[in-house]
Amino acid sequence: MLTISEMEKELVQNGEMETATFGMGCFWGPEARFGSLQGVIRTRVGYAGGTTVAPTYKTIGDHTETVEIDYDPKIISYEEILLHFWRNHYPNRDQYKGQQYISSLRYRTDEQKQMIIQVRYEMEKELGEQIETEVTKLERFTLAESRHQKYYLKRYPNVLEQLDPLYASEESLIGSTFAARLNGFVKGFSTRDQILTEIESWPLHENARQHLIRHFLKIKW
Repeated sequence: MLTISEMEKELVQNGEMETATFGMGCFWGPEARFGSLQGVIRTRVGYAGGTTVAPTYKTIGDHTETVEIDYDPKIISYEEILLHFWRNHYPNRDQYKGQQYISSLRYRTDEQKQMIIQVRYEMEKELGEQIETEVTKLERFTLAESRHQKYYLKRYPNVLEQLDPLYASEESLIGSTFAARLNGFVKGFSTRDQILTEIESWPLHENARQHLIRHFLKIKW
């Protein structure tokens, strides 16, 4: 049986991936939300923005809970990602308790920085108030513990058992497009039909696409 990594390899090879890094409060929900978007290839959660060495959930220090996504800019642009980001959380500091949950954008390139400035100006006009999102250059991203990755999907251990034949390791689950879509699905950010339609469009061999579709349809929630 093909593993998910073997099936999804073409998604990565055919896509010109770029990475976006941001914080929107607790990282569980944003990972599920962005994992449901077409063009997003991988999602993961972790810690960024602080000085604490090797942060963990219990020793996060001055870091912020952060989501990273790899995406195909031919399908979804960084501008679209920023619009999703600002339209789906309140970006001002009085909503949050401490640095751990602040609104943050960690840009990787000057192009990302300029797009943040442009879209923030547009969003301030849309919201009618100043945006206080912390914007800094990404220095380091530390992957969070396994229990935080694909958090909502992992609340269905019986489903994980059914998916087990597809995944050779925890790392392959974290880096899986299919798992990202399922994580968004169980949180209510997409529908069964949306996932089926999207899989049909993935640049995979026909047998791999049909294998994923059959596996999805057989899942007992």
